Amino acid sequence: MDLQLTEDQVAIRDGVAELCARFPEEYWQRVDAKHEYPEEFVDALSRAGWLSILIPEEYGGGGLGMTEAALVLETINRSGGTGIPAHAQMYTMGTILRHGSQEQKERFLPEIAGGSLRLQAFGVTEPDAGTDTTRIRTSAVRDGDHYVVNGGKIFTSRFQHSDLMLLLVRTTKYEDVQKKTDGISALLVDLREAGDQIKVRPIETMPNHETNQLFFDDLVVPVGNLIGEEGKGFRYILSGMNAERILVASENLGDGFWFVEKASAYATQREVFGRPIGKNQGIQFPIAQAYAQLEAAGLMRWKAAAMFDAGQQAGMEANAAKLLASQATWAAANAAMDTFGGYGMAVEYGIERKFREARLPIVAPVSNNLVLAYIGQNVLGMPKSY
Repeated sequence: MDLQLTEDQVAIRDGVAELCARFPEEYWQRVDAKHEYPEEFVDALSRAGWLSILIPEEYGGGGLGMTEAALVLETINRSGGTGIPAHAQMYTMGTILRHGSQEQKERFLPEIAGGSLRLQAFGVTEPDAGTDTTRIRTSAVRDGDHYVVNGGKIFTSRFQHSDLMLLLVRTTKYEDVQKKTDGISALLVDLREAGDQIKVRPIETMPNHETNQLFFDDLVVPVGNLIGEEGKGFRYILSGMNAERILVASENLGDGFWFVEKASAYATQREVFGRPIGKNQGIQFPIAQAYAQLEAAGLMRWKAAAMFDAGQQAGMEANAAKLLASQATWAAANAAMDTFGGYGMAVEYGIERKFREARLPIVAPVSNNLVLAYIGQNVLGMPKSY
């Protein structure tokens, strides 16, 4: 197995890093303090073609693989920025690409690739169902050539900055299906036409992460916007979740390496009691330990990406990559905070901003406990715990 980046991959990394250099720490501090969406940054990524890297060339995209997409997001976060405001554009379109009709691909993918159409919103989670997606209650009832949707979602991110939303609904009630994953469908909602059929309540969160609670009141969606077969949407969404796990893990790793680089530099130059604090093993060892964990998690991420690109089932590897990357990054975040001491709490150093961001992946987009349950039950064959 070749673990070295190819010349093309190095060029991708360097190109993304060059773009990110135009958005220094001061930029991220400003949008964080104002709880703003980094519109200029996302536009720059889109214009450069980095968000369409997974879309085939025939639809105007980069035609590259998950490995390259992972490299883009890791580089963004390793440069001090965050890919979260834009990353859904990479993996959400995969549902259309893998399961949509040819007409849907031709209608949506070229505009998404060109940046004139944003597919950033993904409506799955509901207040009562939580992670038990089969228990969603948002319903879509067919009425002629359209569906009428009622219900609601929570933690739907980037709604205000998306033109389209991939929405998971029940077209058959939970009580009326033999298999609990049946009766769930995937709809593509044009938010530009929804108007007051969707009510939105923004949710303020610890990191600067735009997310919302949505309420659907007789939302009309054309039948032509049904992805794949009615009632088969759950498996369509699952196929995209491995991509999400790999990409989120890559962002985590970028943050983790950023923490290590910042902490190592500070520990080397900061002197207390007449010596660099990095000489103290209490400072040095946690940073080194976090670095080793990050490198190991990175290998699992690359394995998952390679399997995904090869069309292999990468459920265990993708979930394990997300688990290990979030744990390693949290270790790096704490090591950096301890290294910087009081200065770590000061906004100007950026540590506290990234520290808040580093806590999120432990619980979302899927809790690490559920990842462990998945591995225990589906990989190791132990009894189901829930």
